[in-house]
Formats: sequence, structure tokens, C-alpha cells
Amino acid sequence: MIEVSFGQLHEWLTQFLWPFARLSAFMMVSPLLGHSSIPTRAKIGIAVILTIVAGATMPPMPEVPIMSWAGVGVIIEQMLIGAALGLVMHIIFAAVLVAGDFIGLQMGLGFAAFFSPDTGANSMVLSRILYMVSLLMFLAFDAHLFMIRILVESFTTLPVGLLGVNTNALDMLVRFSGTIFISGMLLSLPLVIALLIINLALGILNRAAPQFTIFSVGFPMSLIAGMFLMVILMSDLAGFLEGLFAQGLQFMQQLAEAL
Repeated sequence: MIEVSFGQLHEWLTQFLWPFARLSAFMMVSPLLGHSSIPTRAKIGIAVILTIVAGATMPPMPEVPIMSWAGVGVIIEQMLIGAALGLVMHIIFAAVLVAGDFIGLQMGLGFAAFFSPDTGANSMVLSRILYMVSLLMFLAFDAHLFMIRILVESFTTLPVGLLGVNTNALDMLVRFSGTIFISGMLLSLPLVIALLIINLALGILNRAAPQFTIFSVGFPMSLIAGMFLMVILMSDLAGFLEGLFAQGLQFMQQLAEAL
């Protein structure tokens, strides 16, 4: 008959529970694995599988009782670390959404918005299209595998049981959030400039010929020009997203080391 002592049971629980707290928090926050279309049970199942598979490569867990204030502190710490790492990739995809908003406003698609369940707010149709394309590109580049690898390696660079998070790393994360506006503007800048020139030309034409119905011509012209420019943008979108994903994964690794 197989007998399991309390010490062995406690060791197994700590070997599973604390990595699971970090991985599950990452799953809930990350934009791909934590998408609202994925059921919560599936997210928990993926986190359990990752914890079991990666458990053999993790360093020894600290000898801290689970049912204690120190154990609760370790769980909260792991959840904060997982949420911070998942927020990095969320910032990257938010930059794509911002670029779609900039382009949609210039094209006159500000009214073409609907409720997005994953963001909890109204978003433009063009933003959703770019967001879905970026998710597919993320999978095509195997960036999700690199993301999981960095997350698993974070248990080596950032062991469980430190009971303390470097606040300077959180400051780095706040500063990195500026990527939303910088990268979003860089992605949308060619279309924004071209559509701005078209709107200025239509404004000058309206001043030169007031009898010309500029509103009935300007909107279709901006929409057609914007769609044509979007086709051109899509041909070079993969290179921009590849660099954006590489930047996010690199910062994710730096954040794990800084924490």
C-alpha cells in the first residue's frame, strides 16, 4: 500500500500551486491566451498543463507553508508577476488597436463601431480587423511559443518565494506603455498623412467653388482612398508587426529580469 506523508503532499502542492498562480494570472491578462472567446475552463486547463509540463525544469520551491500568511504572500506575488508579464503583450496589441482608430477617424469610419467584449468598450471596425490580423500574424511567427518560453524561463530568472517585487521594474512597465501611442502612430502615419492631404485639398476646393457639394464627394473619396491605401499597408504589415512582436518579447524578458 502506498503511503503519502504530509511533507510529501505539501511539497507536491507547493510545486504545483505557486507556478500555477503565475501561469494562470498570465493566461487571464495576455491578449491571445486570455481572449474572451476562450472559455475560462479552457484557460485553467491550459495553465494546468503548462504547470505540469514545465514543472520538471523549475528550480526547487521555497519551504513556506501554504496555509500561512507567507504562503498567501507568495501566491499574491506570483499573480502580480504573471499579470505584469501578460500586460506587456497586451500593450503591444493595444498599439495595433490605436493605429486602427487613427486610420478609421481619418477615413470617416468613426461611426462604424461596435461593442468589443474583450476590451469592454466600443471599437472601430477597422481596429478589429487589424487586431485579428495581428493575432494571426502572432501565431504565424510562432511568437506565442517564444512568449510561453520566456514565461517558463522567468521561474529561473525570477524564482518563487522572493517576497518582494522591484518597484523600478513596475516603473519600466509604465514607461513601456508609451509604445501604444508611438507604435500606433508609426503604423498609421502613412495613411493619416495621405488622407489629411486629401481632406485639405477638398477643403481648398470647397472654398474655391462653394456651390460644389463637397460632403457628397469628400466622404466617398476619403473612404475609397483609405481602402486603397490599406491594401498597400497590408503588403508591408508583416514586417512592422514582426518588429513590434520582437520588441514586446524582448521587453517581457527584461521585465522578468528586472522584477
